[in-house]
Amino acid sequence: MACVSEYGSEKKMAEGGNDAELLKEKANKYFKEKDYENAIKYYTEALEVNPSNAIYYSNRSLAYLRTECYGYALADATKALEIDKNYIKGYYRRATSNMALGKFKAALKDYETVVRVRPNDKDARMKYQECNKIVKQKAFERAIASDETKKSVVDSLDIENMTIEDDYVGPKLEDGKVTLTFMKEMMEWFKDQKKLHRKCAYQILVQVKDVLSKLPSLVEIQLKETEKITICGDTHGQYYDLLNIFKLNGLPSESNPYLFNGDFVDRGSFSLEVILTLFGFKLLYPNNFHLLRGNHETDNMNQMYGFEGEVKAKFTAQMFQLFSEVFQWLPLAQCINSKVLIMHGGLFSEDGVTLDDLRKIDRNRQPPDSGPMCDLLWSDPQPQNGRSISKRGVSCQFGPDVTERFLEQNKLDFIVRSHEVKAEGYEVTHSGKCITVFSAPNYCDQMGNKGAYIHLRGSDLKPEFHQFTAVPHPNVKPMAYANTLMQLGMM
Repeated sequence: MACVSEYGSEKKMAEGGNDAELLKEKANKYFKEKDYENAIKYYTEALEVNPSNAIYYSNRSLAYLRTECYGYALADATKALEIDKNYIKGYYRRATSNMALGKFKAALKDYETVVRVRPNDKDARMKYQECNKIVKQKAFERAIASDETKKSVVDSLDIENMTIEDDYVGPKLEDGKVTLTFMKEMMEWFKDQKKLHRKCAYQILVQVKDVLSKLPSLVEIQLKETEKITICGDTHGQYYDLLNIFKLNGLPSESNPYLFNGDFVDRGSFSLEVILTLFGFKLLYPNNFHLLRGNHETDNMNQMYGFEGEVKAKFTAQMFQLFSEVFQWLPLAQCINSKVLIMHGGLFSEDGVTLDDLRKIDRNRQPPDSGPMCDLLWSDPQPQNGRSISKRGVSCQFGPDVTERFLEQNKLDFIVRSHEVKAEGYEVTHSGKCITVFSAPNYCDQMGNKGAYIHLRGSDLKPEFHQFTAVPHPNVKPMAYANTLMQLGMM
């Protein structure tokens, strides 16, 4: 009987293994079609059938990387290596996850392992060398950093004596000021893939830094009954989709105010055009055009996802340093009529945070790894009550009960946030109390999502959703300027 029982058990395991392989193949098919949500679903089902297969964890890790769930990707890569410490792809996945999270030393350790095992792997050696360079650069920056002695890039600029060459026929500021005519000319200039003169770019940056630095961390505005505001989510360097928003909804003006809710740059390869356009409108209509900081208006993200590389390619490293200074002055949240709170990420890792706490945040810095400033830029809602570890590996996920308590304590009606791709361009969760808006359609030229923006009217503050689809753009791929370590291949 023992032999028969053993045979039956082995047969069942074999059948289970076959079932898992079929599920994995189904997941692979969805992955190739860039349907990462279904890929994750079927990798998960394969793991439920066979939870001791390192390949399934590694494959799901890559799918999580593609959906920017870096925390989950890191956990899966780690699990794959727990199952099989010799599984080289697991080290690749874990290194990529740590790179995405800005954990460069941890990534370097895994790249070292890959190079040791595969000394002739050119791709592995390139990634190791690139990561090593970043680790050394970060160490050097820490060694010379001193808040007391650090000077602004503005102090080293002599903008007045910058010469605009005779052969430059593009837009110029009028007496050093942004005008509506200049904005229209600049948008058309950018549309034709032409570069703004560096003097004009520096003028915009220096002036917008001055404007932003005078704003509080929590901006509070009042809409009259007859007024409305348009709230846009992530634009991520998709300049031609930004132009489409203005075409559909009208150019910004004193009677057509906008709020752009962070993540203006990175990934899309026209980030410079997006951010200079937004900064230009901020200068033109300082009280009617609002910008909030996203998690991508930070040095680590810009270094990995393209904005730093794009600015250096189109202008200079010095100009990127100035962008970095300006980004640190972007406000973190905005409150409309004391009833609607808007931030890029979401709510907080702990209860008890008040609007007054937000007003007191010293934001002129790179975001910390935890605390209210980090949460405002990074957190995400979840359907279940309570809080859980972030799928991104930063901040947390918060449930409907967390939202309800926060709103009640601060006498607010609902929150509006961005930060996540949504198939319809927006999503309403937590019984209508948490709204997500995302304004980069067909994100990274591959997600197939719609974009959306929201109208809020002073009369009732009831959100009206407007969807739109992606428009054609020049044949420049997303991530064209990104760090080579973030070009996620199948390794």
